Amino acid sequence: MEVAIVIVNYRTADLTIACLKSLEAARTEAALTTFVVENGSADDSEQRLREAIRQNRWESWCELLPQAANKGYAAGNNAAIGAALNGPTPPKFVLLLNPDTEVRSGALRELLKFMAERPYAGIAGSRLEDPDCTPQRSAFRFPTIRSELDTGLRLGIVSRLLHKWLAAPPVRNDAHATDWVAGAAMLIRREVFERIGLLDEKYFMYFEEVDFCLQARRAGWTCWYVPASHVVHLVGQASGVTDTRKAPSRRPAYWFESRRRFFIKNRGALAAIAADLAFSAGYVTWRMRRPLQGKPDLDPPHMLWDLLRHSPLLPRVW
Repeated sequence: MEVAIVIVNYRTADLTIACLKSLEAARTEAALTTFVVENGSADDSEQRLREAIRQNRWESWCELLPQAANKGYAAGNNAAIGAALNGPTPPKFVLLLNPDTEVRSGALRELLKFMAERPYAGIAGSRLEDPDCTPQRSAFRFPTIRSELDTGLRLGIVSRLLHKWLAAPPVRNDAHATDWVAGAAMLIRREVFERIGLLDEKYFMYFEEVDFCLQARRAGWTCWYVPASHVVHLVGQASGVTDTRKAPSRRPAYWFESRRRFFIKNRGALAAIAADLAFSAGYVTWRMRRPLQGKPDLDPPHMLWDLLRHSPLLPRVW
């Protein structure tokens, strides 16, 4: 087996089945096995996925792994990654795919070709795009105090001054090294797992791929963005958190907890506090400036309060 593909389903059976259909052509591009983790959805997902696998005759390359409970996205991925790496024929690569993705023809081939030519590359991410081929930002820099200030402030002159630290740089059309790539379509070399282990399951959802790419970098591996590999990403339809088709909804507590964990784990508590203060100062300024500039209000409700109540600045509030 050259590639183990991992898809974590949580109450997204329709999306997962569509993703599997898009993978049928990829079987000509690599020797692959797909693991679908049914992550304790407590609905009819398991039954529907089993039926889809049977009806479409995917049994030879698709395996369903039901989980008793939803322990989070990282834990769901790890269930399949561990099964693949500990199996009789461990894969050379693991491809993490969101259920709300559809893999374009040639996408897997381009990732594998890129990695074959660069043995020092540990992680490679696809170009994520809308169904009409509009590119999405999917190559990022690690969060820092400066990037948090910019994210909260949203002021052009400050963004230009802080361009080296922007969390989400403009989309580029060339393959290039980057800090981290979106976990929606991320190819990982087996040796990376052997060196640093699996995803950190203390992240319930969000920031787990950021943390993983950082640990890989610290172990000497590079991470790359490969725009020749095209994957459609129906943003937010799997989680419901970042669905741009709907009015912004309040972010769940686990998003803030994951952000908090990333900063404390990797930067320390003082840096986590500084990051919260930087974002808060910028965000308050933005909220006062927004109506004067006639900008639309696209922020999740209670964003500042939710961030502060999960911050080391304040006692934990539940």
